[in-house]
Amino acid sequence: MAALSVKELASLLSVLSEDSTDAQSFESLANTFHHYFTNKHDHFKVGQAIVLLLQHRDLLPHPTQKLAAIFILYEMYKSEPMAANPFATVFIHLLQETDHKEPSPYDLPTHIAPITASERYFLSYLVSNGSKEMLKHTPTQILKMDVSNKQPLDISHTQLFIVQRQSEMPHTSKTAINCVLSDPETKSNNFDQFGKATMINPDIQRQTVESLLTGIKSVADKTLRPDFIRLAPPLHIAEDEMAWLIPSDSEFNIAWDTTLCVNTSTGVEIRRLMAKAFKGALPPHQQQQIKKELDKDSKLVYNIGLCPPKLPDLVENNPLVAIDVLLKLMSSTQITDYFHVLVNMEMSLHSMEVVNRLTTQVELPSEFIHLYISNCISTCEAHKDRYFQNRLVRLTCVFLQSLIRNKTINVRDIFIEVQAFCIEFSRIREAAALFRLLKTMDSL
Repeated sequence: MAALSVKELASLLSVLSEDSTDAQSFESLANTFHHYFTNKHDHFKVGQAIVLLLQHRDLLPHPTQKLAAIFILYEMYKSEPMAANPFATVFIHLLQETDHKEPSPYDLPTHIAPITASERYFLSYLVSNGSKEMLKHTPTQILKMDVSNKQPLDISHTQLFIVQRQSEMPHTSKTAINCVLSDPETKSNNFDQFGKATMINPDIQRQTVESLLTGIKSVADKTLRPDFIRLAPPLHIAEDEMAWLIPSDSEFNIAWDTTLCVNTSTGVEIRRLMAKAFKGALPPHQQQQIKKELDKDSKLVYNIGLCPPKLPDLVENNPLVAIDVLLKLMSSTQITDYFHVLVNMEMSLHSMEVVNRLTTQVELPSEFIHLYISNCISTCEAHKDRYFQNRLVRLTCVFLQSLIRNKTINVRDIFIEVQAFCIEFSRIREAAALFRLLKTMDSL
């Protein structure tokens, strides 16, 4: 694991100090912890340090310190599912203890001392994601809580998820033990009934913690694991397998691979051309190349990098390519999204050309055509610049005349809206001509 800096270790020990854990609520402890450790990337190495402290009772001698340390392991990953907490196995280990027993100094170094019934109730409360009401208590209050009459919380479902997640890990990840061992000379009477060390020099304790958890590489990172033994592969599988290493011929002819570095993927080339088409106008031969390949394989249109948000750029830069592509997408379930973008994009000569060409080759939904016409009319009416307004009105009138003459739309469906438009811009010759055409088609 990555070693803690001296400053980070001092902050962690400050959070887990006996004074802090005696007086502060769990909410306050969480706020203090997040004040010191704002970067979530540091949480894993902090959690590993806490686990080491929990494994050695003399490093966190007071019961409130131990309970606060367990809470911090939960707090760091509370926003994620419990099964995703990298220290979930610690919770399972503690919750599986059924009876609180006298700790022994000869327990395995990876063993965490059992917890009391009140601590187990509090931990199961955290694992089951209960309300935050209990977090307003202090660790001392939890330790003194009488839980003999409280109904145990059902966390079997969460435990099952955690166990299943652990079962997916390779067996080699579970074979190592930490090289930090407890002193076998420690007498059992140095710990009271709660596992608290009774005679520990604070300076020696802090020096020990610093030597374990700080430095260029943490001592706690050193583990003992068995060697993974496997057979060495044979040098030769067959007698003549490596004969090519000693060629017998003295003369050699160089053979050049003519296909080397030549892109044979049509899809890649079309995507490259389409990427250029979104940014600028393509020369005619490249436009024809796209059309030719799309005609060969109609499904290729789904793999050329086009999506609805990119359609306006394609329409403005290469309207003919946009027409070919939209015709191939007519049977797609996404065509409605493309119509929606086309209707709402800024009105221009190219967008009108695309819509007009589409109406002559396929039957477009009448709702789409009516929406596009309404968008054109509202754009003309909203434009403030007189010169550009007149230009847009002329384009719209020519576009509408083409739709009417080709019988793409029913004149009666748009008569009132288009008539009002023609009257508003009657000063423009094309609008007057469109008005006369409306009257003529309406009288038929």
